Amino acid sequence: MKRKSLAIVLVFFLASLVSCGTKKLPVKTLSIKTSAGESVAVEAEIAQKNEERSRGFMERKNIPDGTGMLFVFEKDQILSFWMKNTPTPLSIAFIDHSGKIRDIFDMKPYSLASTISTVSVRYALEVPQGWFSRVGVTTGDVVDLSVLGQN
Repeated sequence: MKRKSLAIVLVFFLASLVSCGTKKLPVKTLSIKTSAGESVAVEAEIAQKNEERSRGFMERKNIPDGTGMLFVFEKDQILSFWMKNTPTPLSIAFIDHSGKIRDIFDMKPYSLASTISTVSVRYALEVPQGWFSRVGVTTGDVVDLSVLGQN
């Protein structure tokens, strides 16, 4: 009887882990000012806590264009990301404390290879792969981070 109870508890625990993995975080609309003078909006989930940043887009199979996840760190640093348990191809922009996009890289689903910023940055924005180029966002463009209430 104890084994059966333990098995039931384990099933509920695992189910809660899976459901938490797809839970959306609070969303903010970020505006990106391009070098062409255009303004591009992205609806970004905000990952500020360590556990939120660690989970990221893991297990997410559908990330629509125009949406993403902004990873917020406490200080400027070299950032490193991987695609463990992430089935959707993504592009990542590394962003400094002033909002300037310093790097944009593409990342492959499930890859354990590190994607590393070339300079110290405070933010990383992940979007569906190719979205930055489709909307004309490039390195040097500026993300308005005032919606975070930190700048």
